[in-house]
Amino acid sequence: MLSQKARYALRALFVLCDAPNGRPAQAAEIAERAAVPRKFLEQILLQLKRSGLVFSHRGKFGGYELGRAPSAISFAEVIRAIDGPLALTPCASRTAYRRCDDCIDEETCAIRRVLLDVRDATSAILESRTLEQVLADQPPMPDGLAQPSAG
Repeated sequence: MLSQKARYALRALFVLCDAPNGRPAQAAEIAERAAVPRKFLEQILLQLKRSGLVFSHRGKFGGYELGRAPSAISFAEVIRAIDGPLALTPCASRTAYRRCDDCIDEETCAIRRVLLDVRDATSAILESRTLEQVLADQPPMPDGLAQPSAG
């Protein structure tokens, strides 16, 4: 299940996609436009910064901007940055593989085989959807921000 933190991260990134070129958005502005509690948003922005998805600038005209073009940021990358691996179990993960503690035989485990398929399908969809694509498919909201629904 997608965490509320990951939803907030995606909403914050949509706000940054809509920011005028060359002008970083301040945390307060992002929080207001994305309807995210500011203190929580600051933690999220820090994680996104560590992952290279956003850059921050200090000073009077400082703020946050996207680390790359919206066409180069996939949903999968954002979710991994905030929630960790996409796989439902560690033995099905590509990025954080670990044998399950109670596993008898990983090669013949029926649960693992199904969860590998789930991981592959989920990854294929989330890797193929970029911020730019999703925003292009949405009608603009009243304040000008095109934002996919959170549900």
